[in-house]
Amino acid sequence: MKTSLLSFLDKERRGVFIVCEGKGGFILTRKAIDMLHLMIGAFLFAVSINALVIPLHLSEGGVTGLSIIFYYLFHLSPSISTFALNGILLMIGYKFLDGKTIIYTIIAVTANSLFLHLTSGWVLHLHETWIGIIFAGVVSGTGVGMILRAGGTTAGSVILARIANKYLDWSISYATLFFDVLVVFSSFFLIGVEKVMLTIAMLYVGAKVMDFVVEGLNTRKAVTIISSKKDEIAAEINDTLERGVTLLHGQGNYTKESKDILYVVINKQELLKLKKIIKRNDPRAFVIIHDVRAVFGKGFLDM
Repeated sequence: MKTSLLSFLDKERRGVFIVCEGKGGFILTRKAIDMLHLMIGAFLFAVSINALVIPLHLSEGGVTGLSIIFYYLFHLSPSISTFALNGILLMIGYKFLDGKTIIYTIIAVTANSLFLHLTSGWVLHLHETWIGIIFAGVVSGTGVGMILRAGGTTAGSVILARIANKYLDWSISYATLFFDVLVVFSSFFLIGVEKVMLTIAMLYVGAKVMDFVVEGLNTRKAVTIISSKKDEIAAEINDTLERGVTLLHGQGNYTKESKDILYVVINKQELLKLKKIIKRNDPRAFVIIHDVRAVFGKGFLDM
């Protein structure tokens, strides 16, 4: 049987990967891909806790951090306490999350608790603590990021982060970091100030990696251009960069003169070309460059 990756149809949730061609071909639906992400993400997160965080006598954020505190105090298995505490938070958080997210979160929490149990004997003995700190952040951040990208959460502080993202427009990764740090400080009397500091460093690495996994390399720049040569600049942007330009109408507060303002969103790699276009047409143009976290729409990412 001839095998090949034929197509990805409909990048929304109805998308389908057709993996094999011909009779008996295997079709991998978007839901199956989501389940795979949830399982792998839960596994990676569990491995980071059992193989790195606990052996290094660190803490964690959210429910997992509380579970580790219970483990240090009472030797209670994190798989049990995590499942119980997350169940309570899910009963609170279901009002703030849609049905699909709740279902995916239940799957992720259950899988995470199962993998925490199955990997309880996995320990990495490291001579350099910082190696463990960095890789614990990378592995846990990747795991949580995969779960979030699939549409689920790990419950705990992530549910609180989702609520903050929905109502306060906080970044999910940094909102998670904020709530996690609150839990970490509660472990101060158990692990000491040095371990608390190392844990915060690990969480920061995890937040950056999670942000990367969730949002990808969607690095964009929004550029505002005020110039008397707006028509020439806009035409060259259209022709050279093949980007659309928005014309905004404004007025100088001091001069009271009307001004037309160009607004364009580009890839980071196109910024140098844009600067050359502006300089070539109007060296005295006033230019403002903004960092953009994500862009959805034609020419960028699908919503």
